[in-house]
Amino acid sequence: MIQFDKFSLGNGLRVIVHTDTTTPMAVVNIMYDVGARDESPLQTGFAHLFEHLMFGGSTNIPNYDAPLQRAGGENNAYTTNDLTNFYIQLPAENLETAFWLESDRMLSLAFNKKSLEVQRKVVCEEFKEHYLNKPYGDVWHKMRELAYTAHPYKWMTIGKELSHIENAKLEDVKNFFTKHYCPVNAILVVAGNVSTEKVKQLTEKWFGNIPSGEKYIRNLPQEPTQAEAKRLKVVADVPLDAFYKCWHIYPRLDQRYYIIDLITEVLSGGGSSRLYQSLVKEKKLMSSIDCYHTGSFDAGLLSIEGKLIKGMSMESVEGAINEEIEKICKELISNTELQKVKNQTESLLAFEDLSVMNRANSLALYEILGNANLMNEEWEKYNAVTAIDIQQECNIIFRESNSNTLCYYSKN
Repeated sequence: MIQFDKFSLGNGLRVIVHTDTTTPMAVVNIMYDVGARDESPLQTGFAHLFEHLMFGGSTNIPNYDAPLQRAGGENNAYTTNDLTNFYIQLPAENLETAFWLESDRMLSLAFNKKSLEVQRKVVCEEFKEHYLNKPYGDVWHKMRELAYTAHPYKWMTIGKELSHIENAKLEDVKNFFTKHYCPVNAILVVAGNVSTEKVKQLTEKWFGNIPSGEKYIRNLPQEPTQAEAKRLKVVADVPLDAFYKCWHIYPRLDQRYYIIDLITEVLSGGGSSRLYQSLVKEKKLMSSIDCYHTGSFDAGLLSIEGKLIKGMSMESVEGAINEEIEKICKELISNTELQKVKNQTESLLAFEDLSVMNRANSLALYEILGNANLMNEEWEKYNAVTAIDIQQECNIIFRESNSNTLCYYSKN
């Protein structure tokens, strides 16, 4: 059970405090309720661009990293289709340095052409390196476009196309910041060797006077139910043929999410899982295979993917995967197998909670989802899943009409 206190400032900033006196460190985590799904289809990649711009200095602090390093701290950030997260870890005695840094860039991020040009170049290079020039780098660009017709999950966090970042204007960037990066759209989590009273005092001092901004009301286009199977064939300069197939699943807060998560564990949770045993060990069709889901806030995707062993045909791989899917749809899994994947999941949840950094991140994530205490209820929801639940959901999800298949062939 993760204990925490919660309060809000007058400007709408939600604050969560988690005290752990066994560590000399503190974590300051700010999560903004904005991700790639909140971008205009004509200006994608902005949320990720901001992850970089936020380190470009603010009006009063031209160099973000220098004062943090002097205080013995380190920082990083990440962006997803659903959210943007910034986090600092530093000795608890220097906690105020993190408040000073984070509040200043929330209040007055430095917008200038030089900063935009520097970060634009960094993001464009990242796009080219990881998505255009890397083998299989374009897989999820193509798969998202294949699977989604309406919802903005159609594009990846990096952006739909390079030109959107190349052509981003300073005014567009400023408008995106004003709309999303404000107290009313943020959650501040402070964890570690801290007291609630001290955090209240520092939060009021450094964040209390920041204008609240307008609460962003999300109104995204909903993805219609997929009615027929979709397929795409790609031939590229890659070392091995690869197979990718995905199916539409449920939003993160849907109770069936937990059933789906356990299904992916049954199919691909380690060396004793069904897909690995069948396709890698026994039939030797693939060198690797994985089954996972996107875990996204809105309705996401469950995916099976892997690299073929040279000389094996795409048809035999797809046939073998279909056999395993048919089995899990037709036959109830045993109590032993169900208990095994539940044990794996319980261990994973416990492991995630070991570090203060992870606890802070989870508290922010669940608060954005609606209630930080949800993180204390996760295991009960997994534990309630039955073998019948798994069979029923497999029959709903693994319909061929709900599937999107990408066959990625090597030119060689």
